[in-house]
Amino acid sequence: METDRQILEHLEPYLRETQPDGAAAMLALVAREHVSFEPDALAAAVRRALLLLASGGDLRRELSLDDRAVAGLAEDLDDPARRAELDAALRALRAGADDLPASAAVLDGLAADPERAWLALATAILADELTEDD
Repeated sequence: METDRQILEHLEPYLRETQPDGAAAMLALVAREHVSFEPDALAAAVRRALLLLASGGDLRRELSLDDRAVAGLAEDLDDPARRAELDAALRALRAGADDLPASAAVLDGLAADPERAWLALATAILADELTEDD
């Protein structure tokens, strides 16, 4: 299994070329492994978000942090303990990214804006679910 550092090294060139929301979601997905979710509650929240996404049109459209379905999922999953876990995971990733400028910049931005970080995590979870269906 790849370490978080190896994943950051792999993502580094993509982060330079990706839009800010996409880059934030990529790194939030790495951090997601360190955030605790009850599986049934997560599945139910994702289902609700997928229904909201489908009501807005094409399921294959690119997600953004300000998407209505993302905001709904973020709200459903919101919990101070989870936010603290996400913050700790992002800070741990940042501690190992000094020599990865694109990763460091995105992680600095997420650490400075916890709400954006939470939305990035919701985006990552929803995008990951959509990708699994392919």
